[in-house]
Amino acid sequence: MNTERKSILIIEDEETLCSTLSVRLRCEGYLVDAVSNGVDGVAMATRHAHDLIILDLMLPDRSGWDVCRDIRQAGVTAPLLLLTARKQTADKVAGLRLGADDYVTKPFKAVELIARIEALLQRVYVSSGHDIRRFGPIEIDVHRAEVTRDGRPVHLTRREFQLLRYMLERSDTNLSRAELLRAVWGYATTTTRTIDVHIFNLREKLESNPKHPEFILTVDGIGYKAVGSLLRGFTSCI
Repeated sequence: MNTERKSILIIEDEETLCSTLSVRLRCEGYLVDAVSNGVDGVAMATRHAHDLIILDLMLPDRSGWDVCRDIRQAGVTAPLLLLTARKQTADKVAGLRLGADDYVTKPFKAVELIARIEALLQRVYVSSGHDIRRFGPIEIDVHRAEVTRDGRPVHLTRREFQLLRYMLERSDTNLSRAELLRAVWGYATTTTRTIDVHIFNLREKLESNPKHPEFILTVDGIGYKAVGSLLRGFTSCI
């Protein structure tokens, strides 16, 4: 993966880990900023653009959950990767619900963290502030979380937008309801009816004929998929 000009912010108070991680990421070609507490972390994340943020949940001054929430409420959309020593599923789910994109449990191997970083950076690009994706008559501004159809604004809820983006990034792939719940909602303990309702809403807002969808199809016995043959014009204009 080409990491040229990709910048990463590390919010981690463990000095040795922060230093080692910073060196490794720079060797991988990334630009790295690092801070050791939550207050500076929020300030750095909101004042300077980064392509990805690595956030430790156990900080000396504020909880990582609060930092994650404040970063997201400030409108920062960069992928956010949590570092946690906690093994409880509930703690990880809490971070995902607050807007984190993924997590790694300490202790971890550097190769695993690098792989997670690369996967997140492949999903979304925010460095220029403009990531426009088009398929058919639909246009998506990933950075602003805005969608238009035939040039007219389409209002999507935050969760509808996340679901749509996740499916489009995996076009032509059969996605189970359980996978969508884990990836978009961060948990799989609620009824799968949640997915069906959101898919229904997306079709109502995006499809010319929601009863005969062209873009988001049902896969019997599995779940849903975005049809790749109709997404050949799916482009990113950065």
